[in-house]
Amino acid sequence: MVSQTCTMPCQTTPFQLATLTTPNTSCLAAHNGLLYSGSTNQIAVFDLTNFTQIDTLRTNDAASGSVKSIAFGRWKIFTAHQDCKIRVWKITCSKRRHRHRLLATLPTVKDKLYRFISPSNYVHVRRHHKRLWIEHWDAVSGLVVNEGFVYSVSWDRSFKVWSASDHKCLSSVKAHDDAVNAVGVGQNGVVYTGSADGIIGVWEIREGEKKKHRLVKTLDKHKSSINAIALNKGGTVMFSGSSDRLIMVWKKDEAGKQIGFVEALWGHEGAVLCLYSVRDLLVSGSEDRTVRIWRGDVTNGYQCTAVMEGHRSPVKSLVVVGAGERCLMICSASLDGEIRVWRLWL
Repeated sequence: MVSQTCTMPCQTTPFQLATLTTPNTSCLAAHNGLLYSGSTNQIAVFDLTNFTQIDTLRTNDAASGSVKSIAFGRWKIFTAHQDCKIRVWKITCSKRRHRHRLLATLPTVKDKLYRFISPSNYVHVRRHHKRLWIEHWDAVSGLVVNEGFVYSVSWDRSFKVWSASDHKCLSSVKAHDDAVNAVGVGQNGVVYTGSADGIIGVWEIREGEKKKHRLVKTLDKHKSSINAIALNKGGTVMFSGSSDRLIMVWKKDEAGKQIGFVEALWGHEGAVLCLYSVRDLLVSGSEDRTVRIWRGDVTNGYQCTAVMEGHRSPVKSLVVVGAGERCLMICSASLDGEIRVWRLWL
């Protein structure tokens, strides 16, 4: 196994801009200069120009639980929740102010009623228990929006594909033997699913069957639960983070048909919980309470160039916001509800 250990001195020195506090922060996302922080039953919205909270998205359902993932479509926000549902929010702008309202909950009542009668629309989820195949029956752990489709993964071991426009569930795939924790979508709708079973599944669309995916490869070099997946901008390089403390780098061949292992990145002293890829950088957050910045490419390898310390709890989520050609803004959230905002000069 080729491996790279984080032993090099820091070449880049990030500095902290601000500290934000929200209760039980579970995930972060950024869109149009705004930072979205998911927690229990709500999502706080911050303006990144002055780090003030400008709105709160509330589910109005005490049983919705924590927000696991946030993704963005065209004037819409899709949020994954512990209560097995996906919620869709409408974004409206007026006088430079952003407003959000709950638009739908997936699967929609209309979709469930349409499939309610036919026994063929039900699947066994536990002994003596059935659910409609369009429903997740455990926490929805991850979301990706890509080319008009929403991809969701769940602790129910499946992933589903939804239409981002009319919110219909198009397909459902039994993907793993344990909870699915992470998802990434690459070129031509290739889906990568990372599971607590330690396996990454690679799924491609069957020819002639719209949005019907088949398993084409399993990546099993990790020795424990896969917690995070990130892809580079072109979708040709995939990064995976695991409870084995490793980040692994994978690359598609020139034909774009096969994906192979490149190297393993060592450095974190605890489980890798989140990853974010931007430009030639990979940012990782860990149970060891640090954020690390890796720089490089698949030809020359990745080197650790900075270690950001200060969090008092495991770093659960990351998002990187472009602030210019020479600098980036990194937002990292830990399990104690603290969000730290860093400026990174390139």
